[in-house]
Amino acid sequence: MSKQTIKKVIIPVAGFGTRFLPATKAQPKEMLTLVDKPVIQYIVEEAVESGITEIILVTGQNKRAIEDHFDRNFELEYRLKQKKKKSELEEIDRISNMAKFYYVRQQTPLGDGHAILQAINLVGKDEPVAVLFGDDIVVGKSPALKQLMDVYEQNLAPVIAAERVDKKEVNKYGIIDINGGKDKTNKVTELVEKPDIKNAPSNLAVIGKYIVTPEVLQALVKVKPDKGGEIRLIDALKSVLATQDVYSHEYEGTHYDCGSKLGFLKATIHFGLQHKELKRDFAKYLKSIKI
Repeated sequence: MSKQTIKKVIIPVAGFGTRFLPATKAQPKEMLTLVDKPVIQYIVEEAVESGITEIILVTGQNKRAIEDHFDRNFELEYRLKQKKKKSELEEIDRISNMAKFYYVRQQTPLGDGHAILQAINLVGKDEPVAVLFGDDIVVGKSPALKQLMDVYEQNLAPVIAAERVDKKEVNKYGIIDINGGKDKTNKVTELVEKPDIKNAPSNLAVIGKYIVTPEVLQALVKVKPDKGGEIRLIDALKSVLATQDVYSHEYEGTHYDCGSKLGFLKATIHFGLQHKELKRDFAKYLKSIKI
């Protein structure tokens, strides 16, 4: 494969967010806020900080708020100018100018692979692309996606973000087996979706961040739906694994699963303690709580 710079990311955001009902009954789960910023903005910022210039959001019904968030709001801008709220105006302007945004609709929720396929016409035939799912925020010195992109630059092959999890939790994740290496980056030898604890090949879990090559997208087109009628990205990766190298990378950073209530609360505490206006009072409050 010839080397190409990765400039695009596909972010599927069409899910219903049922684990956060009733909060997500009338708003996208991706617009739930961690202090004062929606989850989806953290994901987009990770992409932009990694060098991505084009954001492809795969949306569904009741997701218009996501589009509005990254669009300009002339009335709001006018009001902020009137009130001379310079810092707020600069932040609003920054959000809409971070990258080029494209939106495609997944009319029926038929799996993560199906969502990615809705954006395939926006990706060149010979072009690798990043894929980020909207639940996984990683905080570290270097963006997790940039770490994956660096691995791709070295190997010109698909890359999967991975994290070691408790062995009792492996049945909640896609699990990777590797070639026995002790490095953070290794060749994948097997991919298993939510295996039984006794049969899991390892405790190396798939996290929702990938570098996808044209071969993976071509395989995804041919993937048959699973027993639940869904087209899954992991099945395309399995198919490619039979003929070429696929790499896993254990990223450096702290992972917050904002698709779970506990993970969302942990992320809220983290970002609350980092917030320049709130961190001192918030830390003081947390220390005062008697548990």
